[in-house]
Amino acid sequence: MTSSISSSSAPRTPSFPSRLPNVGTTIFTVMSALAAEHKAVNLGQGFPDFACDPKLVDAVDQAMRAGHNQYPPMAGAQVLRDAMAQKYEALHQRKYDANTEITVTAGATQAILTAVLACVQPGDEAIVLEPCYDSYVPNIETAGGKVVRVPLTPGTFRPDFDKIAAAITPRTRLMIINSPHNPSATIWTDAEMRQLEELLAPTDIILISDEVYEHMVFDGEQHQSAARFPGLAARAFIISSFGKTYHVTGWKIGTVAAPAPLTAEFRKVHQFNVFTVNTPMQYGIADYMSDPAPYLQLPAFYQAKRDLFREGLNGSRLKLLPSQGSYFQCVDISEISDQSEADFCQWLTREIGVAAIPLSAFYVEKFDQRVVRFCFAKKDETLRAALERLRKL
Repeated sequence: MTSSISSSSAPRTPSFPSRLPNVGTTIFTVMSALAAEHKAVNLGQGFPDFACDPKLVDAVDQAMRAGHNQYPPMAGAQVLRDAMAQKYEALHQRKYDANTEITVTAGATQAILTAVLACVQPGDEAIVLEPCYDSYVPNIETAGGKVVRVPLTPGTFRPDFDKIAAAITPRTRLMIINSPHNPSATIWTDAEMRQLEELLAPTDIILISDEVYEHMVFDGEQHQSAARFPGLAARAFIISSFGKTYHVTGWKIGTVAAPAPLTAEFRKVHQFNVFTVNTPMQYGIADYMSDPAPYLQLPAFYQAKRDLFREGLNGSRLKLLPSQGSYFQCVDISEISDQSEADFCQWLTREIGVAAIPLSAFYVEKFDQRVVRFCFAKKDETLRAALERLRKL
């Protein structure tokens, strides 16, 4: 029998235009590999190197043994959505209907992408405030939207409302904000949230409020959730992360709170890109949330680590920038080196043995301010080991 395919023609993988031609290997992957190669203390990775509360693991184990191992409802286990609704009301005095306004997601990154896909049409404009988390821009581009980048004020990373207002056009569909902010570790104030509320009031702009570090706000300040401001809550997808709050980033589980009309559109996409999220984790977390102490005590827990790290750098040539929230600390390197941020981070990893992330990685155009980011969500002994090396600078 003669084959219809010539023996001289090898199997060929078709080529096609890239959906994200500008996306390559991220700086986070590069720096983590470099840290491993040089046995550096990795303060570049934005996640803990310590274990979660054993009680949480026990709660998930009990959920598994109780038979919670099949698909839960598409929107998430009822007990977890109820727990989140109660939490929003207790902390922010905002009532969300657990049935129609809260959805359990496979982490915050999926939540953000799903929200973008739900509301951004090809050609719509979406405002991001740079520097920003690296998924925002590709998410918008995947939806066919046009990214409109507005810089936060260099040095202070405060929102510039004149520039934000100037960026708004009739094509603006979406804006993304993030507080506490990754990478700058700043937090939005009550006055800034009210100014945003006033600015958006006459528009139909949808807001994504990325609040994954909501329980890491320091020095007695309060997290200003979009849920606290009626004019923002009415147009916002509010993103939360159990992974960040409970030190279980690998579980990839979070929630989105949004008004019922927005949630209905969100779930249309969610049901087809994820459908639902691992069941026993949902039941275990819901049980664990019956005690609010773990998240209420989180600011003090991380503030102690922040203070340990900052005090260890006092007197060094690394200039500390404010760290008001999140588990990041940015430093100015200009007294130490005239290298670019990216080159400095590679040198720091190879020669000093500590990995950091250049702030320029959070800008599409790689804007360089001679600032790098450390993560202090680490064991105290990890931080002390890094500090011993950094004090040599």
